[in-house]
Amino acid sequence: MPNFDSLAYFLPELLLTGLIVTIVLVDVMLPASKRDRIIWMLSLGGLAVTALALLLQPATEQSLFLGSLAADPYSRFFKWIFLAAVAIIIGISPATRQLDGSPRHEYYLFLIAVTFGMFLMASAIDLIIVYLSIEIVSIGSFVLAGFLKDDRASNESSLKYVIYGALSSGIMLYGLSLLFGMAGSTNVFEVQAALVQMPPKAYLTLTVALLLILAGFGYKISMAPFHFWTPDVYQGAPTTITAFLSVAPKAAGFALALRFLGVAFGANPDLNMGNWVPVNGVALGSLMAIFAALTMTLGNVMAIQQSSVKRMLAYSSIAHAGYMLMAAVVLNSQAFSAIMFYLVIYLFMNLGAFLVVIWVHNKLGFDEIAQWHGLGYKAPLIAIPMGIFLFSLTGLPPTAGFIGKVYLFSVLIENGDYLWLAVVGAINSVVSLYYYVGIIKVMFLDAEPTDETLEGQPAMTGLILALVVPVLIFGLYWSPLLGAVQSSLKFFTQGI
Repeated sequence: MPNFDSLAYFLPELLLTGLIVTIVLVDVMLPASKRDRIIWMLSLGGLAVTALALLLQPATEQSLFLGSLAADPYSRFFKWIFLAAVAIIIGISPATRQLDGSPRHEYYLFLIAVTFGMFLMASAIDLIIVYLSIEIVSIGSFVLAGFLKDDRASNESSLKYVIYGALSSGIMLYGLSLLFGMAGSTNVFEVQAALVQMPPKAYLTLTVALLLILAGFGYKISMAPFHFWTPDVYQGAPTTITAFLSVAPKAAGFALALRFLGVAFGANPDLNMGNWVPVNGVALGSLMAIFAALTMTLGNVMAIQQSSVKRMLAYSSIAHAGYMLMAAVVLNSQAFSAIMFYLVIYLFMNLGAFLVVIWVHNKLGFDEIAQWHGLGYKAPLIAIPMGIFLFSLTGLPPTAGFIGKVYLFSVLIENGDYLWLAVVGAINSVVSLYYYVGIIKVMFLDAEPTDETLEGQPAMTGLILALVVPVLIFGLYWSPLLGAVQSSLKFFTQGI
């Protein structure tokens, strides 16, 4: 579609861009005493308008800007996840004492900018846009990770994030250049058409290009062995940013990786066909199986050893990336739907767990697991939801996390070629129960009942309780969510 005609389908991204410009102008014009509050309200209002534009967008499959972006139900599904995550984070940020003394108007600005980048990641069908969208998300995330300028841990996390991000981006860019050299085009559909015709002597180069590109994608989703930045960044960054990074950019990474791998490295680029077959010379299934087993095992083993709640949840997020990678071993419609379904569930349960961490830090200043001693009696409205979130992250019924893992495992079981990976995943789920239940034990079992109560922060408490609702409801009645996921499995397919 020509550039001018594409603008109608690019309206949500244009609104986010306009919101960024508006925040900059308001920042200059308003006095400091009113600035943060008004920009906070402006940010939430802008996200609401963007959500309305996304809702009213035609449910068609279109190519935008001469084949650079795709507007289709698949990308729109992920954009809803991004909007929900950033709205929750911005909504609770004024109540986060960790940000006191920091310029929150810049904080909101970079969150919106990262959201814009994630929108591009979900729609990218051109190698240049793939790289640029990842860089937009990464650069904004670097700044947000080091937002606490007077905190050495925050500064360290930002520096490590920059170093790992720059390295992985350079490696990925070299892999993309190899694809461009073999195909002579940056459009992923034209790349696919060229790869199908590659002679056997090009298979080694093709495999090297795939590994280099997976380094970039693996960095965004915390896939081992490209995960090293995750625990330090998650621990040093403001907890609101840690919560955001654990959900939204991870979902954007999966959105981009699934589309890119399915199209560029597929023998048939039509992802609407239901079953995906890799091009000759690419053992993608075996590679992804190895990465999935390594990621979930390393994440869970390292999480057991942590005494910090934030650091434990950081390694937990690595493990959950491994669970979702299990389904990516078999890229078909069932695998796509299982991963997308789990990402929605993960949004609620992981954000909920991090909101509890923020609540405890605001109230008590605690970060160590041992310091949560007796929280179940002092603040039951917080401790009980935390227990539910942790049970859901483990994958225990009747929570939504159990249903999400059932769908992930069912992809491998029905395929039959990677049953060993399903066994590894089941063992890892049992291992994760140890450290998740360890927090519940500290909150409820390692303390005597007390009359001491912790109250306050009603808005954050209400949001935590609100996030518990879908975790429980989707554990008992998940068909509406699954239906929404399956109806979103419609991809733009160029030239088919």
